Amino acid sequence: MGVEGIGARVVRKEDKRFITGKGRYVDDIKLPGMTHAYFIRSPHAHAKVKGIDSSAALKMPGVVAVLTGQQLVDDKVGNLICGWAITSKDGSPMKMGAWPAMAPETVRFVGQAVAVVIAESKNLARDAAEAVVVDYEELPAVADMHAAIKAGAPQLHPEAPGNQVYDWVIGDEGAVDAAFSKAANVVKLDVTNNRLAPNAMEPRAAIADYDAAEEHFTLYTTSQNPHVARLVLSAFYNIAPEHKLRVIAPDVGGGFGSKIFIYPEEMVALWASKKVGRPVKWTGDRTEAFLTDAHGRDHVTHAEMAFDANNKITGLKVKTYANFGAYMSLFSSSVPTYLYATLLSGQYNIPAIHAEVIGVYTNTTPVDAYRGAGRPEASYLLERLMETAARQLKVDPAQLRRTNFITQFPHQTPVIMAYDTGDFNASLDAAMKAIDYAGFPARKAQAKSQGKLRGIGVSCYIEACGIAPSKAVGSLGAGVGLWESAEVRVNPVGTIEILTGSHSHGQGHETTFCQLVADRLGVPISQVSIVHGDTDKVQFGMGTYGSRSAAVGLTAILKAMEKMESKAKKIAAHALEASEADIVIENGEFKVTGTDKAIAFPMVALAAYTAHNLPEGMEPGLKESAFYDPTNFTFPAGAYICELEVDPGTGKTSFVNFVAADDFGRLINPMIVEGQVHGGLAQGIGQALLEHAIYDANGQPVTASFMDYSMPRADDLPSFNLSHTTTLCPGNPLGIKGCGEAGAIGASAAVINAITDAIGKNNLEMPATPDRVWRTINAA
Repeated sequence: MGVEGIGARVVRKEDKRFITGKGRYVDDIKLPGMTHAYFIRSPHAHAKVKGIDSSAALKMPGVVAVLTGQQLVDDKVGNLICGWAITSKDGSPMKMGAWPAMAPETVRFVGQAVAVVIAESKNLARDAAEAVVVDYEELPAVADMHAAIKAGAPQLHPEAPGNQVYDWVIGDEGAVDAAFSKAANVVKLDVTNNRLAPNAMEPRAAIADYDAAEEHFTLYTTSQNPHVARLVLSAFYNIAPEHKLRVIAPDVGGGFGSKIFIYPEEMVALWASKKVGRPVKWTGDRTEAFLTDAHGRDHVTHAEMAFDANNKITGLKVKTYANFGAYMSLFSSSVPTYLYATLLSGQYNIPAIHAEVIGVYTNTTPVDAYRGAGRPEASYLLERLMETAARQLKVDPAQLRRTNFITQFPHQTPVIMAYDTGDFNASLDAAMKAIDYAGFPARKAQAKSQGKLRGIGVSCYIEACGIAPSKAVGSLGAGVGLWESAEVRVNPVGTIEILTGSHSHGQGHETTFCQLVADRLGVPISQVSIVHGDTDKVQFGMGTYGSRSAAVGLTAILKAMEKMESKAKKIAAHALEASEADIVIENGEFKVTGTDKAIAFPMVALAAYTAHNLPEGMEPGLKESAFYDPTNFTFPAGAYICELEVDPGTGKTSFVNFVAADDFGRLINPMIVEGQVHGGLAQGIGQALLEHAIYDANGQPVTASFMDYSMPRADDLPSFNLSHTTTLCPGNPLGIKGCGEAGAIGASAAVINAITDAIGKNNLEMPATPDRVWRTINAA
């Protein structure tokens, strides 16, 4: 490890521009002749659009156009799609209701757009929008999942009778029934995984520019995967041929999954730019974000776990209702199925598992991937079950987990996943030591003497990252491959450009990816630049989500580096009159082993481009590319333990300690990894204690601002005690597993397990607000 290589705690290169206000976000971009869009959104959760009168608005100053959903349909712009096909247990395909970018006839959630005003400024567009009169015929709405599937409930889509998207199953039901018939003990639990709003720091935004002379579109957008955006916009939405559409995702201020998807606003901006012949810009405000950004979670589950007389798990059965909202988003179908149910084995050796997932339409904002995407829901369910089981069986929660840990690898679970490696005991040992688990009873007694209720909660999570190989996910219904691409360009003076299909929106790629290059070549990271987020500059890539950037994206860079290094060694060997096999790369030089003969890396680069003395038959230049498709998922895992106190008089929770022991495989930059874990923990704790996107019975959102939706602040969070255990991932040459989602996956269960331990009552749902905790304490 060098001072800037793999394993070094290098300060992030990109932070200089971010903390000095020099970042370049979509809203910072200004184009000549640019107009501004403001969307007219439905105030109703379910209604017919009877008519739109824009005559008054069109007479207002600065108004360029008022465009409607019917015009969009007339121009044959396609509906939004879901890109992962799921088949119900009866063999029928999922029921995908039509989702137009602006509703021509029927709105199905509050905030759905019906028209857009294009004007010379955002304020003028907003003023004119108030003058547009929309005639709605309000229809009955349903926001609750169980109400939505009852006979006689309001129907959202003709394609989906009973509002059911699919009824999907996984596992061996017969084996599970057999296990339960022989069980010594059965533990049952009902769990709600509360709905969340993503709330990235930067709201979504889009700027579309149509060049009539070239018949070419450019879209600046807040995307986690610009190439996928271009593919979907061209292949499915009929916006433009792929080679006539450039998508640029500049600096993006957070995503957490919510910026993976194609949203109506990007489609409308592109279409409108061509209609009005000028660039069109839309920047969402925070209320629009609450109303229209894809929400996360929202599961209701009943689960049962069977144990033998030795407290070994013998079977697990799960039935989950997953709220899809009003429409199917781009990857929404996969979240409660292949990203959730396939992780229900957790860290435990469970011989038989059966899960049923019923997807439900409701008159609410569409739901899709949010940090962890299915893995947090699975981990929360399983870890609440394990804690409940420990209490019912009257055994120590940590010991019950140890009794059931998987200890032999590779391990094939009953629900598709094949775990390659891990050491779950090591993570739990580290967490228990860090929190002084053995000393907790004394601390609990001392807290009791001071009138406080102290509790401790354990959560042992595992997740699947990388989300590949492509052949495997394709067989499960994915509409795209999930490989990654990279290109290494060495310039004639020896500077290096890394072009990656991954996208950074807070992960620190501009530093981490440079560290790999520095480690291999011995050059300073200041000599390396990372290029991403522009479909005209970077070859097709799959973007960033699912903690895949290092395990998949960085490995693609490694593969391209190896090709470049091989050619560079040939050039160096030729120049030094040595055997290629004797050439090594050290400290920015190509050296002949066992001699003092060497040539600096910039001189090799220059030789590649002057081409005066290259090996016979070699092409000039020093540039290589690679595509990398993993052979398996990666499996980060860890143990979190939370210790806290509850004030029985108010229900307020106060953290005493929170320890996290994670196994992420090899760490490229431990400081960046710790930052990722901190952020994930904050989101997991936020879900456990504070956050909840709520609708009333009529589908009206009652938490559509920060006045009502409680985000965690610094004083809501503890100081985190982090540590790492390491088992190298055998599935990629860097041994990386991924770290971006772990905190959000493991934290919530640790917090709720600790609170329920403190108050002595197990029936507590998230968010565990002081009012809810107090009521639970005082319930009969």
